[in-house]
Order: sequence, then C-alpha cells, then structure tokens
Amino acid sequence: MSDLAAKPLGHRAYGSIAHIPGSRMGLGEHTCHEGQAAIATVKVRDKHDRVFVSEKLDGSCVAVAKINGEIVPLGRAGYRAISSPFEMHHLFHDWAMQRENVFAEALNEGERFVGEWLAQAHGTRYDLEGRSPWPVFDLMRGSEHGLTEEIQGRVGWYGFASPTIIAGVPMPIDAVQASLGTAGFYGALDEPEGAVWRVERNGKVDFMAKWVKPSKIDGKYLDSVTGLEPVWNWRP
Repeated sequence: MSDLAAKPLGHRAYGSIAHIPGSRMGLGEHTCHEGQAAIATVKVRDKHDRVFVSEKLDGSCVAVAKINGEIVPLGRAGYRAISSPFEMHHLFHDWAMQRENVFAEALNEGERFVGEWLAQAHGTRYDLEGRSPWPVFDLMRGSEHGLTEEIQGRVGWYGFASPTIIAGVPMPIDAVQASLGTAGFYGALDEPEGAVWRVERNGKVDFMAKWVKPSKIDGKYLDSVTGLEPVWNWRP
C-alpha cells in the first residue's frame, strides 16, 4: 500500500457529531439523546457541566496532524489531503504546508487541529475578505477532544481563526438562530448553517451536539452535485 493510499493516523481524522432533535440530518447521521439535548439547550446537570455554543460553518472538514514529527494535512476520512480527487483538498494541502513551521510549533506530537475548509462553497457561500479560509474548531489527541479554553488559547496564540463562540451557557435553538441572524459571524452570504454545542465535564469533553437549519441543502453549490462550475469563496 502506498503512503497516499494509507491513513497516516490509522483511523479517521474526525468523527460525526450527533444532531439535536429537529436538526436537518443527512444520510447515516443520528440524533443525540434527549437528555443530552436538554443539557445543551436548557439546563446543566450541576456545577460540573460547562456548555459552549459556537457557530457551525459549512465547508469541508479537514485536519493538520503532527505524526512522527511530520506535519500532515488530512481529509476527514483520514487520508492525506493531497491524495483527494478534489481540487479544494489540494489547495488545503498547499495552504497548510505553506504554514508548516507554524503547525510544527503549535502542535505537540500526536496532536491535530481540525477545522472547516471554506475555500469552495458547499451549501453556504462566505465573504472571506480579511478572514482565514480555515477556521479551527477542535484540537484532537487520538479520539480525545480538547477543551474549549485550550483550543481558543492555542489557536489564538498561533494566529489561526476559529468559529465564534455564541454562548458559554446552555442555549435553546431559537436563541441561537436569533444570535446568528442572517449572516452569522463569519461572513455568510446565505443563511448561516447552524451551531455546535460542546459540553465539558470534570476536565473532559463529555459530549458534543449540533443543530443544522432544516432548510439547508447539502452541496447545492458543489460542481460535483450541480454539474456547473465550482463556486469559490477563496482561491489563491
């Protein structure tokens, strides 16, 4: 098996996040438990719960990992981004490797940043003037998610972008929608996609959940779906 045909991590770069009931779901996706949804959107269990709500951005989930000292841009499935059949992932590989020295300093061995690659429009267009095409939303060690404060601190220190944290307490969906408005916080030219809830407990991420607006149409701007020319939010 060639290096490009293997998964450098030995597994996916990022898994799936369960949907809060009422969210629009794609094939193979699932909802979280109603109790979890209540913790995220209504009330914490006790003083040990911490809830952070952030805007969900609509792009391609990709990662940059440090593996045996090597900086490796990855697609969500865990293969090297450069091996993807899609131009947007080749652009991500190039973008990440231009910042190889920064990633080498920012990441400890075995860690990876995970973010949303917004270069090509999927179901939402963005005005990325003055904004990074890759906002980072997670810091992973194996299957372990980083805590919000650590992610924000690391991302900010090394000059990367991240999705806006809307609230640091449970937040119902209608309040999230009102906060996002018609453009969200990252220059959406279409209605913002939704939000992600990260529930931390006793120094670990207990669970995550997301809500996607029911009217969202997956990939409505993708050339592989429309048969038309790609729609680019950013391109070098």
